[in-house]
Amino acid sequence: MRQRTGQEDFWKFTDEEMETAKNTDLPDLLEHLGYHLKRTGRYYTTTEMDSLMVKNRRTWKRYSSGKGGDAITFLQEFEGKGFREAVDYLLDFNGRATPAIPRPRPPPAEEPRPEFTLPPANGDDRRVFGYLRKRGIAPQVIRMFLNTGLLYEDEKYHNCVFVGRDGAGVPRFASKRGTYGKDGASFKRDVLGSDKSVAFPIPCDPSIPWVLVFEAPIDLMSFCTLNRMVRSNAIALCGLCEGGLNRCLKDHPHLNHVVLCLDNDGPGREAAEKLQAEYEGRGLKVSARVPPRGKDWNEFLQNRGPPWERGR
Repeated sequence: MRQRTGQEDFWKFTDEEMETAKNTDLPDLLEHLGYHLKRTGRYYTTTEMDSLMVKNRRTWKRYSSGKGGDAITFLQEFEGKGFREAVDYLLDFNGRATPAIPRPRPPPAEEPRPEFTLPPANGDDRRVFGYLRKRGIAPQVIRMFLNTGLLYEDEKYHNCVFVGRDGAGVPRFASKRGTYGKDGASFKRDVLGSDKSVAFPIPCDPSIPWVLVFEAPIDLMSFCTLNRMVRSNAIALCGLCEGGLNRCLKDHPHLNHVVLCLDNDGPGREAAEKLQAEYEGRGLKVSARVPPRGKDWNEFLQNRGPPWERGR
């Protein structure tokens, strides 16, 4: 039962009411609100927000923003409700005292993607080469990426341009990385019109059944530096959206083993858990490799110490 405080416009909810609101079944609530749910292993997500994950039917997290919480915070974040309004809504929803009429929410329409054009290339790639060498990437690996058209230096700003090509070799995606920062704090941005479902794959060998999955192209190149035999069957998602991996698996149906090499931090571990549940649910083998030390593969590469210490 709600009790008034000394102020007429403020309501205090009882502990029981707060527990009822917080423990609202989120998949039921989202369907009631008109979202289109889809299940991935033990989790739920929505067509409208594929970076949203609902866990244990009671808590949510959106990887693109890092925000999360319970049913109350969901209504505050995505439905524009104040705290009191959100709790009232959830109490009505759970008790069915005054069922709210769900808002019709049509399936999301795809917005037209801006025209994709690669930035003009510089006459040479010296700054890109020098920047990646400072990040610990081996010269042979840098040349391999340059020679195969997966990397070049742009003319205007001398950024690294990582080029994502589709199965026919046509550029569909590009991610720019500034060459003026050694600690990872340099400029980063996808080229306008990039198709995130292509992301940044390197060639796939049909005789190899696995694919390595990284967050960033520099981490992929770092792994290639650490493991010189790796020259194919890898993709950088350029974030934590699985669209590029889905496209890779569709284009190469022989792949049956996904190796998640994501960052060894909170978002990376949570994304790995989500992706493992999703792809195991599709019948694929999924395993994970994290750098022995450091946040990501490039940090490990740069701080792994001299050869005589690396076995410790």
